[in-house]
Amino acid sequence: MALDTMNHRNLKQFDEAEISGLHWKIMFVSGMGFFTDAYDLFIIGVVMAILKNQWHPTPVETGLVTSTALLASAVGAVLFGRVADLLGRKRIYGIEVLVLAAGAIASALSPNIIWLIIFRIILGIGIGGDYPVSATIMSEYAGKRSRGMLISLVFAMQAAGLIVGPLLAAALLTTSLPKDTIWRLLLAAGAIPAVAVFYARRKIDETPRFKLAVEKRREKQAQSVCPEGDFWRGYSCLIRNPRWLIRLLGVSIAWFLMDFAYYGNTVSSPLVLGALAPHASLLKHTLTQLWVFVIAAAPDYFVAAMTMDRLGRKFIQWFGFAIMTATFGVMALVPGIEKLVLPFLFIYGLSYFFTEFGPNATTFVYPAEIFPAGTRTTGHGIAAAMGKIGGFVGVFLFPILLSRNGLPRAELAAAIVSALGIVVTVLMLPETKGKTLEELNEEAQAGGSDDSPAEKLLPQHARQAEPSRT
Repeated sequence: MALDTMNHRNLKQFDEAEISGLHWKIMFVSGMGFFTDAYDLFIIGVVMAILKNQWHPTPVETGLVTSTALLASAVGAVLFGRVADLLGRKRIYGIEVLVLAAGAIASALSPNIIWLIIFRIILGIGIGGDYPVSATIMSEYAGKRSRGMLISLVFAMQAAGLIVGPLLAAALLTTSLPKDTIWRLLLAAGAIPAVAVFYARRKIDETPRFKLAVEKRREKQAQSVCPEGDFWRGYSCLIRNPRWLIRLLGVSIAWFLMDFAYYGNTVSSPLVLGALAPHASLLKHTLTQLWVFVIAAAPDYFVAAMTMDRLGRKFIQWFGFAIMTATFGVMALVPGIEKLVLPFLFIYGLSYFFTEFGPNATTFVYPAEIFPAGTRTTGHGIAAAMGKIGGFVGVFLFPILLSRNGLPRAELAAAIVSALGIVVTVLMLPETKGKTLEELNEEAQAGGSDDSPAEKLLPQHARQAEPSRT
């Protein structure tokens, strides 16, 4: 009882705490990883536009180069997510950026297309590992009134990567450097911020919630369905509880659908803009991409962060999916819209606005909140992995759809999956704003007032209360 009282008191202090210097430090150190992630994932589109004239890759090879890092990041997310629940967040935090940096440097030294694909796999493992650990560390330190904003700001550091990537590419393209040197410099530069944050990550203390969960297990004061055990036990924990399973499926499917549409459009943006202006130079395409990011994409990360704890995750996600459906649908169904420069750029930019403001932010926040401490990074890792698999499919198929069927067919695919995202969000996910992580955990075990419609359809025996767990 004394331990339970201490746990409750300590957690309440964190839940009610105002944003402090420690929160901002964790946000920045964690967010710099996402700066690197965004830079490395999105710069490959520019690199492949250069290599198209040097190595003459086939459409399939182009799809593999631009998508293998995403597929490998699914492996990294599952692996690092589970290990962080077994060993603790602190013990592995920072290792993922070293893997990322090694992959970036090796990619820059690639002698041919096959080696580039292999080294992008290493890069992707590091990128995937960053998702569950960074999100969970921020979630477990944040107060309940600012948790959504702080987790969103970690992810919002992607905006800087989106801008720096094409900005650096444009700067190098204006020089007299050989194209072979330019693409290698672009890939190698991705290692710099990753190495820079390694030491700072290693200095972050273990999260209070994970330490308390371990302490309770050691004292045997709480009966847990997810005790310390082997690698696979955490996955079965999430599957056995019907409510956790619904939430796991909800965040995973939503992330898969979002990344299919988002990464397909973003990584292939030089190809999309090429359809808009086929005779323009790579420099002009890169600058156009930069302006789309600066005006229509980057601010929306921060709009999402500022409204996350006011509007709520569920509304932001389904509304964002709805606007994505509409904008992708317009690009797919209006004949010749790619020839109308200003209307096309407006619609294309609008799709970015509501992607960043909507599900691109919430799919990262949701899984850092709705699972118990013993499986939080495991659940987030699974959801992130499904997202990256969706991104892999989108990035792999987009160049093929563009080359065979043109822009309308590719955007129609994005519109369909965005519409499915609305359905998944409304039916399978709860609202989490203003609630502590422990309250959300209890709802998943005993049934709360804000269940998702899918959870309300569970049979009565699945809705019985179970002992509270940290």
